Amino acid sequence: MNRRDLSLGLGSIAVTAILVVIWHLVAANRLVAPVFLPAPGAAFDALMRGFETGRLSSSTYSTIERIFLGWLLASVLGIALGAWIGLSSFARTYVTPTLELLRPLPASAAIPVAITFFGLSDTMVLVSVGFGALWPMLLGTAYGVAAVDVRLVEVSRVMRLSRWHYLRMIALPNAMPDILAGMRVGLVVALIITVVGEMLTSRPGLGQFVMLAARSFRSADLYAGIILLGLIGLVSALALAQLEARLLRWRGR
Repeated sequence: MNRRDLSLGLGSIAVTAILVVIWHLVAANRLVAPVFLPAPGAAFDALMRGFETGRLSSSTYSTIERIFLGWLLASVLGIALGAWIGLSSFARTYVTPTLELLRPLPASAAIPVAITFFGLSDTMVLVSVGFGALWPMLLGTAYGVAAVDVRLVEVSRVMRLSRWHYLRMIALPNAMPDILAGMRVGLVVALIITVVGEMLTSRPGLGQFVMLAARSFRSADLYAGIILLGLIGLVSALALAQLEARLLRWRGR
């Protein structure tokens, strides 16, 4: 870690600490009723109590499992379809208009359709997460594969590369920055849709935990669940950033 990274890390910690202090002052002076805003210490105690009883552990595991499976499903489909569209002028001509029609649809709007086909089940949540997280990866891959430098295309023709070798050796490495950016956006979408799906279907998970805490006016448990969701988002974003730095290391050479 260089000095710049260290400064950024310390600055981020300082901003978080300031926000916690403001939260504490607002709660201590009862500017917001405790039933809506507990003190940070109460939320932390609820967090520890949830793990001691095992309830938060199982909920966290279920939520992470759904996020990962939905995001993985979306990654595989998005990259495969995006590569096909990026390589094929036929697909760009005839498939892209349909994709442009589906892309603006919010994933939450697709949940009722998924309920119709799959009921209130884990499969419904998984399909909804996959649909919502699919688009950033699909469009990023299609754009990156189609935008290969014309000189590289000419080199591949001179070398008489097959379409598979062109995709593996030139097109996908060229599209890798766009694919990874799409995977990061897709991960955030997967987290949001997973929580919404758990709230709608009442499947065990942090979404159900937060919803039940809100309905019971257990604000400390509510904020403990929100803190956990934030930590899941933070850790997954850092992990993807590390993966991105490793895979794109060649760009800095």
